[in-house]
Amino acid sequence: MTRIVVAGTGYVGLSTGVSFATVGYNVTCVDIDYEKINLLQKGICPIFEPGLQEALVENISLKRIKFTTNYQLAYSQADIIFIAVGTPELPDGTANLSYLKVVAKDIAMNAKRNLMVVIKSTVPVGTNEIVKEIMNENALQHLNIDVISNPEFLREGSALYDLFNGDRIIIGSESQAATELVEELYKPFNLPIYVTDVRSAEMIKYASNAFLATKISFINEIAMVCENLEANVEHVAKGIGLDHRIGSKFLNAGIGYGGSCFPKDTTALVKEAELVGVDLKLLKSVITINNQQKLKLFEVAKSILGDLTNKEISLLGVSFKPNTNDIRHAPSITLINQFLKENTKITVYDPCALPELRKVFGNSISYSTNIEHAILDKEATLILTEWEEILQFDLQLYEEFMKVPLIIDGRNCFELDRIKNTNIHYYSIGRQAVNPLLKLIGKF
Repeated sequence: MTRIVVAGTGYVGLSTGVSFATVGYNVTCVDIDYEKINLLQKGICPIFEPGLQEALVENISLKRIKFTTNYQLAYSQADIIFIAVGTPELPDGTANLSYLKVVAKDIAMNAKRNLMVVIKSTVPVGTNEIVKEIMNENALQHLNIDVISNPEFLREGSALYDLFNGDRIIIGSESQAATELVEELYKPFNLPIYVTDVRSAEMIKYASNAFLATKISFINEIAMVCENLEANVEHVAKGIGLDHRIGSKFLNAGIGYGGSCFPKDTTALVKEAELVGVDLKLLKSVITINNQQKLKLFEVAKSILGDLTNKEISLLGVSFKPNTNDIRHAPSITLINQFLKENTKITVYDPCALPELRKVFGNSISYSTNIEHAILDKEATLILTEWEEILQFDLQLYEEFMKVPLIIDGRNCFELDRIKNTNIHYYSIGRQAVNPLLKLIGKF
């Protein structure tokens, strides 16, 4: 039986480990975070990801997966090691490879047999070669360690679904034998496999995220034009998305992208290109547009309400997308900071991410465990995340609970015709306002 070890139990590492266990492999997940490993050993998932908790418990009960901080023992017994540690953004925008390098050295120093190291972490082009060099410098001379690029394309909120229903598996390898072993490992997933060289595989990950981010910023720019020309960006997006060359995905106008991938990876690619003398003007514009878009709802609120000092508003949804508690680079962070500068009184609601938000803002804002309490007596409600609870909330209750039934919707959650049957003052992205409180010069 192939002995699989996954180094890192974050979002990617834990999802990867659980997925391999689900198809029948024996998996050991390693992390130096004792608290996290203790939770996992008890069957408690430390991150919110639909289906992951249930799959974790099932695989523990079947003894297919285990968790440890004893990386020396785990690495010494492994046949295949997946590296899934974080590569966070450094102050200059480049990727921090320090965690990856530490793990690579630890693997090499504890390896007792020939093995394969598969890098799932998002890394700059050329990183696999750096890891290979670390392995050669620190491993026993008679050992053969192959290093393979196998980038992940998981979406937070649907990671397990993506693992079993993805578009492709990318393998970057210089060894035919190693490639065949990884292909065999992935057979139970029954997904298309594309094999390329290592450097191209590393670039595929960055280029994929950069292109999707570009689609988001593109439609948000089109939304600005639609607002001023009285067109509906949703109709425009659907119309252009019907062209199979374009496609409809990632053409939802809103307040921009966030999370752990797009912001970090777009910036890292720009920086990496600069190192080789390439100026990625398009991608720089994508980043600029996205940063501006995060303040969109603040600008609308200030245009309508004027002086925001002591104004009481509610924010619904603070995670960067539904079905996750991840607030990294979320538009909510930017918005809350901006409102606090204006001395606005803020109450936030989110079904999962409030504990994470509290770590950032403490007692400077108020927190609510339900929508009714969050919007009570508020002068405006801003929708930042399209959680199902928010989509299904009775519109009439905004009229009943709010001081002023003003909704500024950053995710275009509601059909305009539905809003027209209410007394709600409704502003959204790239669409005309319904029951506007005032005529805005240049719209928003």
